[in-house]
Amino acid sequence: MANSQKFDIAVIGAGPGGYVAAIKGAQMGKRVALIEKHHLGGTCLNVGCIPSKALLSNASIFQTIKRAERYGIEVGTPSFDYGKMHTRKEQVVNKLRTNLEGLLRSNGITIVRGAAQFVAPKQLKVVGEDNFWIHAEKIIIATGSEPIDVPAFPCDHRDILDSTSALDLTVLPRSIAIVGGGYIGCEFASLFAAFGVKVMLIEALPTIVQMQGKEISAALTQAFKKQGIEIRSDTSVESIEKGVDGLTIHLNNGEALGAEKVIVAVGRRLNVRGLGLEKAGMLEGTNGVIEVNEKMETQVPGIYAIGDITAIAMLAHVASHQGIVAAANASGLDTTIHYHAIPSVIFTHPEIASVGLTPEEAQRQKLNFSIGTFPFQALGKAVASCETEGFAQILSETETGKILGAHVVGNEASTLIAEMTLAINNELTLNCVIDTIHAHPTRSEAWLEAAFLAQGTPLHFPPKKRAGG
Repeated sequence: MANSQKFDIAVIGAGPGGYVAAIKGAQMGKRVALIEKHHLGGTCLNVGCIPSKALLSNASIFQTIKRAERYGIEVGTPSFDYGKMHTRKEQVVNKLRTNLEGLLRSNGITIVRGAAQFVAPKQLKVVGEDNFWIHAEKIIIATGSEPIDVPAFPCDHRDILDSTSALDLTVLPRSIAIVGGGYIGCEFASLFAAFGVKVMLIEALPTIVQMQGKEISAALTQAFKKQGIEIRSDTSVESIEKGVDGLTIHLNNGEALGAEKVIVAVGRRLNVRGLGLEKAGMLEGTNGVIEVNEKMETQVPGIYAIGDITAIAMLAHVASHQGIVAAANASGLDTTIHYHAIPSVIFTHPEIASVGLTPEEAQRQKLNFSIGTFPFQALGKAVASCETEGFAQILSETETGKILGAHVVGNEASTLIAEMTLAINNELTLNCVIDTIHAHPTRSEAWLEAAFLAQGTPLHFPPKKRAGG
């Protein structure tokens, strides 16, 4: 490996954090190498966000067609071909991957295909399709994470699947048990239930999507039960037994469930093995976490880390923003990152989105706050669209009206949350929302109505009865 190349910035990992960092560095006039041992786009593009949402969009359309009679449209009994849906998913991924490579090359970024390992703080050894040494003044680590394999019931990727191999199914099982009621498990539950698969969701915590707060958890639980999804919370899996007729899942309460397939979605492991961090003078934190400051720099000057391996927020859009900050600092700027307005979206049916504080978090911080919750049943556009499930909610500081958090359950939640993310990031108040003209009829009017409700002056919702009134 006598071949050696020099760069201003080397980025290890071409996921949504790494490739964004590479582009930002190139825009700053730096010579950039982007190193990737698998496919460009990382987990998100290849085996995560994009393929799962491609399949979920199929499910959404199929469910809409099944409800077409509500709109006065007769379609008979619809059918589907999941194999063709899988093919479309692959086409979407391949198209975006090809477009990404073109985008990177148009920015003058050198794509290096192989696994990188530190041999010194500014030197990397790459082994794979490309084999050579890279010397870089600044290095950004963006190696991401992968699904956790549980030793008691390891994935064989045939009967016991993880979130990656579940996307490879071309024929749907009759029944499936999903271990883990976080956002990944719940999205898969929505997907398979939409196509008539019997779904059993097993969660060790007291509720599903517990991090989203009690109201959202309760709303999704109710919606799932209507869809026929069986939920077993406060329950863990002890073992999975394979038999001639399928799998038997043994629970800690003594119950045994039968299913054709199992998906294990209990978390992700950080990809730091094989990086040779010790040769860069770095120490791994708990569970492989790489500690960084507000500039995304590690304890070793000139080495940055972004995305899942920082364990700050394991979301693609957070990784991308961290990548921008890291690359800017690696290019000589002085930029810091703030995490008070991170939007979170769960692409279930109904969709869920949130940003800022939950009511429970506000209570723990002993804040004096108001809540305005506007149901979509009272919104004209929702009624006209036959999509009235869910609500929009705003939490605000009682004294100042400053918006502290926002949550939405229902159709287009993933799009609606953007307005409140902007509001919280810029420390806006209820009056800022109220003084903004919202187009009618749109679903975004729900934020205007929720802001009025938080102030106790609802327009299109009955006022609270006053004491003695």
